[in-house]
Amino acid sequence: MASGHKIAVWVSIAAGLILLSTALLRRYQLPASIPFTAEGSILKQDPDTRKQSPVADVEVSAAAELDVANAKSDFSGYFKIMVPPGTNNGETVLLHFRHPDYQPVDLNVALNGQPNVIRMIPIHSEVESAASASGEMVANVQLRYTTEINSTENIGAGVRIFQVLNAGGVPCSQHLPCSPDGKWKAAIETASLDAGDGNVFEHARVTCIAGPCPFTKIDHDNFSQNARAITVTARNWSDTATFLMQAEVFHTQVRDIVRRAYPIIFGRSLNFTVPADAEGVTLEAELNGTQIIFPLPLEPSLSWADCKMKVDQERGRDYRCELKSGFRFQ
Repeated sequence: MASGHKIAVWVSIAAGLILLSTALLRRYQLPASIPFTAEGSILKQDPDTRKQSPVADVEVSAAAELDVANAKSDFSGYFKIMVPPGTNNGETVLLHFRHPDYQPVDLNVALNGQPNVIRMIPIHSEVESAASASGEMVANVQLRYTTEINSTENIGAGVRIFQVLNAGGVPCSQHLPCSPDGKWKAAIETASLDAGDGNVFEHARVTCIAGPCPFTKIDHDNFSQNARAITVTARNWSDTATFLMQAEVFHTQVRDIVRRAYPIIFGRSLNFTVPADAEGVTLEAELNGTQIIFPLPLEPSLSWADCKMKVDQERGRDYRCELKSGFRFQ
């Protein structure tokens, strides 16, 4: 009986462990409905890696039976496409990459989280474009824009002479103000300077220039603050003393400054960036020897190049332009 009872207990414990394990597996098992993703970067095919510029606006799609929403590459060439449930991790899916300026690409992409790099061949090679562009020459491309800067200039000095009137040798007798040691009657005077609207004082200083200066003291000043108005308070416990207060006057104004730079050209691609506060961005270029200015709005459009722009609020704006067919850089 004892043996049979032990067996029953062990069977009961084993059954409980099986039920607990099943519950834990169900609890922590990944949901089967989580879709897989295929992502990557699309580049222009070129043996020179410096010319493998990202390709934006590439349509990425899959077979219709997969019911996959199409995707489009962004400014950096990045794409991400969601594959619905029904596929397993590590399987491959056939993706189609289409762009009007590039040869189509059909590629099996693994659903394993690995970044994919897809290279697309331009329909018109550089050699073909150069051969067909004998009369369309783009030369001396230069970037121009303006930014605001704060310009601070020294426009003069502020000066004031003031006196602290007093008669020396008079005991304080508890009549404030007194000398620092409390023995002698003192006088206190506060003087100020105003730099004027839009101006501030810097390098302020005050000194005793006449009278019994050894028996004077500066009680307080706000010279450490560059402000429109500054003040100083002086104490004198002897005969009348004279003080000189001085400071340099500075004026700050915002003004525009013109910046110029040269874009980076590799093959048929032109790249440049401008700071976030850049205004009036233009490209200056010679078309067949004629100097022309091309404004670059937020959605740039040039007669001789297709341009894309990405806005980065902190760092500025990134531009990338590709020469159109029939044009070439000198």
